[in-house]
Parts: sequence; C-alpha cells; structure tokens
Amino acid sequence: MSEHNKKPYVIVLGNEKGGTGKSTISIHLIVNLLQDGYSVGSVDVDARQGTLTRYIENRRATNNSLEKPLPISDHIPLMRSTSSKKESADSEDLANLEGVFERFANKDFIVVDTPGNDTPLSRHAHSKADTLITPMNDSFIDLDVIVRLKGDSLDMLRPSHYAETVWNQKKQRAVRDGGNIDWIVLRNRLSSINAKNKEQMEQVMQALSKRLGFRYMPGFGERVIFKELFLSGRTLLDLDQTPQEMTLSHISARQELRNLLNMLNLPENRQQQQHSLAA
Repeated sequence: MSEHNKKPYVIVLGNEKGGTGKSTISIHLIVNLLQDGYSVGSVDVDARQGTLTRYIENRRATNNSLEKPLPISDHIPLMRSTSSKKESADSEDLANLEGVFERFANKDFIVVDTPGNDTPLSRHAHSKADTLITPMNDSFIDLDVIVRLKGDSLDMLRPSHYAETVWNQKKQRAVRDGGNIDWIVLRNRLSSINAKNKEQMEQVMQALSKRLGFRYMPGFGERVIFKELFLSGRTLLDLDQTPQEMTLSHISARQELRNLLNMLNLPENRQQQQHSLAA
C-alpha cells in the first residue's frame, strides 16, 4: 500500500454519543496497523476531550522507560476554530482537516477519532471514511442514536439522526469521488451475562443491519484492563513487550480483538495477526 499512486485508506470512528469506546478501538487499530508494518497517521477531531491524544501522550511517556519503544503513529490533535462567526469557524475547521489529510497523503492508513456530537467538522471527517466504525454500548439507550424503535414490538419506526447523517455523508462521498463507505456498527462493552436484554439486542441488530445498510459485529466486553492500559498508553497488543502478568481476562480480550480485526476486511490486512495476539 506504500505505492505513491495509492491514497491512504481512511478509518473513521464515529458516533454522536460519548463513552462508547471510540478512542480505545482507535488506538488498538493504530497499533495493529503499525505492528503490521504500515505507516499510520492519526487525527483527533475530538481534541477538546482529547482521549486519543492523551492515550498517545501516555504512550510516548511509557517509551521513555523502555529499551524497545512501542510504535506510535504520526498524530495530530485538531482543535476547533475559535472564530465567533459560525460560517468562518466552519470554513476554518474544514480547511484545517483538509490540511491534515494533505500532510498524511503518503501514509498507508489514516485513523480519525471524532467527537460524540454533531459538528460540520465531524460530518466532513465522516465523508472521508473508507471504513466507518460506530461503537455503541450494549443498550437500547445507545441504539436510540441510530434508530427509533417501537416499544412493544421493537420494530423500526425510522432511522435516527446519526443514521441519517451517515447516509448523507455516504451520498457526499459518492458524489465527490465515487467512493463507498463501509459502515460497521459494534456492540461494545458486552456483558458476560446472558440476559434477556442481550438476546433482544442481538435480534434487533441483525435485523437493522439489513434495513440500515451497516455490517454488524461484536466489539469488546466490559473489562477493567482497558482503563488500566490507558494510563500507560499501552494496548492489548503490547502486553508481551512490557512487564504485565497475563490473566484469563487479558487472553479473552485479545481473542475479541483478533476476531474484530479479522472481520474488518481492511485492504491487504493479513488473516493471521501478529504473534502478539496469540493466546
């Protein structure tokens, strides 16, 4: 993918709701691609919250104590314009985003983490996606961002605002360059308990994937390890390179990650992941 005539493949993490695991999935994708030998540029469009940026800063700090540094993407946090005029602010934001993409024009991949709200900058970032990943917590509250359901039957009433945003950006992408956005919705922070709500979510997601045009797949379970790794900027892919006692929870989490990476169908993505994913 490093040939000069190829454009970077763009992966966008998006959802108009915070706290769904976008930044956690972003950093794991970034590290996986780096370990596979690809060049990666990362963009934090949610720079005010800055979770992905903080993750990478923590990773740099950890490298100061390691003989073999952990791989890190070329990263740019993108702050929103401070202009008091909305039109001017929007124009400045879009120009800044285009400038970042120009700087990363020779990268193999660009990974973009977006905020949990609707802004012109976030919508424009969505329209750049080759793959759009929408993590959502495993609840009907989070699902409401994507679709309105009938309370008695769980049938779809209509798409919600975020699904409409995605469809609009799909159309813009098609008009701009004839490209297509592969939309993936992840049920994230899955409970290990086989509750009725979990079964209902599975049925609804399978049905909605056909109606709304996304690929559905499970993401990560609810695990303490992700909160612990953030402070050192590490990922599940780094545990073999740093002093960390492996537990059954860690092994299960890495299996979830392996499954997710294999299902993304990224270009030239090897079916067998790096040895660091081995149980």
